Amino acid sequence: QGYKTAPDERWFGGMIDPQVVVAGYLGGIGRGIVEGPFEMVKVRQQVQHEWNFTEVLKGSGTTLLRNSFLFSSFVVYMDISKQYIHLSPFWMGGICANCAWLTVWPLDVVKSRMQSGNYEGKSLWQVLLEAQRSGHLYRGLIPGLTRSFIANGTSMEVYHFVEKELKRQWGKH
Repeated sequence: QGYKTAPDERWFGGMIDPQVVVAGYLGGIGRGIVEGPFEMVKVRQQVQHEWNFTEVLKGSGTTLLRNSFLFSSFVVYMDISKQYIHLSPFWMGGICANCAWLTVWPLDVVKSRMQSGNYEGKSLWQVLLEAQRSGHLYRGLIPGLTRSFIANGTSMEVYHFVEKELKRQWGKH
């Protein structure tokens, strides 16, 4: 059994565990390091913009920033939800993942734009303001949240099923 943060050590009236925040943030950075180059190539191919291997890290800083807040938000929402509501793993995973995506969606739009190759020489803030002014800050939100809900809900359902079966077969450790 792991260390549990005492209620008086939590933030915002005992709701948020700082250990969960830090672990989620660092987990997101780890994910971003792996995901960054693949995201750049994916976006360039989606917008049919040429790229070469020397550009593979372009936009990686924005990917790290997005992923650190995305994953940290997800695990914080999961932790808070476990304290206050009881839902099936599917609903919990889907709802918490979508809350996390809503938290970072504008940053995801900026990340994709910066990786597209169409915003050379512009800063994250310039691209963010341009997307906001043009009304594109939440472009793609509905399909993104639909995918997120189904994918993360399914992942959590499978995770809990496998965990329960392993504990049943191998004994609780």
